[in-house]
Amino acid sequence: MTKTLKTSLAAAAAAVAMLASPAFAGSANGKIQIKVLGSAVLPNGKITSKPIDIVPLPATTQTAASDNYVPTVAVEYFVSPNFSVETICCLTEHHVTATTGLPGAELVSHAKLIPATITAKLHFPVGPLKPYVGAGGTYFLWVDSKPGAATIPLGVTRTTLSSKFGAVVQAGVDIPLGDNGIGLSFDAKKYFVSTTARWYAGNTLAIQTEHKLDPWVLSAGVSFRF
Repeated sequence: MTKTLKTSLAAAAAAVAMLASPAFAGSANGKIQIKVLGSAVLPNGKITSKPIDIVPLPATTQTAASDNYVPTVAVEYFVSPNFSVETICCLTEHHVTATTGLPGAELVSHAKLIPATITAKLHFPVGPLKPYVGAGGTYFLWVDSKPGAATIPLGVTRTTLSSKFGAVVQAGVDIPLGDNGIGLSFDAKKYFVSTTARWYAGNTLAIQTEHKLDPWVLSAGVSFRF
């Protein structure tokens, strides 16, 4: 279990303890729901094209982005009992490594991402369970990235990843724990989004590649509705 995942679980446990106190009076049918989750962010990172390559890279070069496990907060507003709008907030970090051509070579290091997301959700209560499906849009905002260890000896001084819009679909279930608004939540999102990676040697753009990210984001945690 990673340190980040342990932190997420500890935060969820603390949230359960806080929300269970008498000061927080919730409702299983409230308009607003807040979730504290631990999320597994599982990207692809596959190269789809190399429009600029003055190095050049081996023709067989392919890449993958590392997984990450982070705490996530979701805020949801119920327009009606069966329709809601949800947004999430988290910061996730990834490394990009070559899988073929230059296997094992780190190409991008400590790339930090804010996956700003909003979805519309339909809920289908089944007894005490509240499964749902949803879809919406996302903006992958890359706030930082560094050259990978394998690129620095080649003269790379700067690496950037472009921020882009994309789409997302989701499905999950909320499980109320009584009538006080506290519950458990399990969620799966599939994103469809890409990025353009650029490696610079000084002011010279040496390599530009297009990447399909398309991550899965799998989440579990506690909820409070009021």
